[in-house]
Amino acid sequence: MGKLVTIYGGSGFLGRQIARVMAADGWRVRVAVRRPNQALVVRTYGAVGQVEPVPCNVRDDLSVTAAMSDADAVINCVGILVHEGRNTFAAIHDEAAGRIARISAQTGMAQMVHISAIGADPDSPSRYLASKGRGEAQVLAHRPDAAILRPSVMFGPGDGLYNKLGAMTRLGPIMFVPGAGSRIQPVFVEDVARAAATCASGAAPGGIYELGGPDVMTMREITRQVVDVTGRRRAIIGLPGFVGSLMGGVFDAVQWVSGGLVTNRVITRDQARTLRTDNVVRRDAGEVKGFEELGITPVAPGAVIPDYLWRFRPSGQYEEMKASAKSLRQR
Repeated sequence: MGKLVTIYGGSGFLGRQIARVMAADGWRVRVAVRRPNQALVVRTYGAVGQVEPVPCNVRDDLSVTAAMSDADAVINCVGILVHEGRNTFAAIHDEAAGRIARISAQTGMAQMVHISAIGADPDSPSRYLASKGRGEAQVLAHRPDAAILRPSVMFGPGDGLYNKLGAMTRLGPIMFVPGAGSRIQPVFVEDVARAAATCASGAAPGGIYELGGPDVMTMREITRQVVDVTGRRRAIIGLPGFVGSLMGGVFDAVQWVSGGLVTNRVITRDQARTLRTDNVVRRDAGEVKGFEELGITPVAPGAVIPDYLWRFRPSGQYEEMKASAKSLRQR
């Protein structure tokens, strides 16, 4: 019988890919999520009974302990981009990370992998990155042997960056981009999943790994890449930082006025603040490692995004067919 891994937040964008990779490697996978009935798709990632979603509330010790029972490795993928009720940055990125690490140490868990983010720093002006930094400190306090992965902005089918920009190309001839000059090192979600699986298997030592793709681009360049792939003509205008913050404040106010019934998934003030800083690998930061130490060659966005951004083209999947038809000789 294969080894068992518990993936907290295993139904999310990255968690699903980790579950798929580890199932293919022969692991039994337990996906710990708040609503297992909404994560049934993960069962299709392996043989019958190999991948199972289980209920878990990462804010509760007993729930975390039950989900971890008999596991050989644990991966914490739980993360949020906006506050929703009791799920705040402090509760999820800070306290829950520490809880999972503490219980994994108490139960003698062989391997722990924690997913953080590039730029994680307790002193960051970004509440998101500050909470990620505090979460790392909590994990290392209980599990100094843990592998901490800091991916840059991830791309892949269902991502929140390229798909959002693709949707923006439909809205008109002008695209307004906050933080247009900020540099980002987009990383393929499957490369990050492979990195997590490598560390969870014990094939790589613990430590901090900053994971970025082969291309470093500004937000303006990424937007231009999306415009080119979708075959549209759009003017790209960068928004000053204060304009992005103002927009975020308006959307945040809508969420507050609605009492949380409407969640701001457009842009928050904190996201606007985060966009002002570069999101790239810092190989000079002490003992920080990267893909090279894991034996992984990262994939560039240009090799992947055409496979899922075709739906934002003017004629969708028929765009290339129409383009080739123009060269046919008229009779």
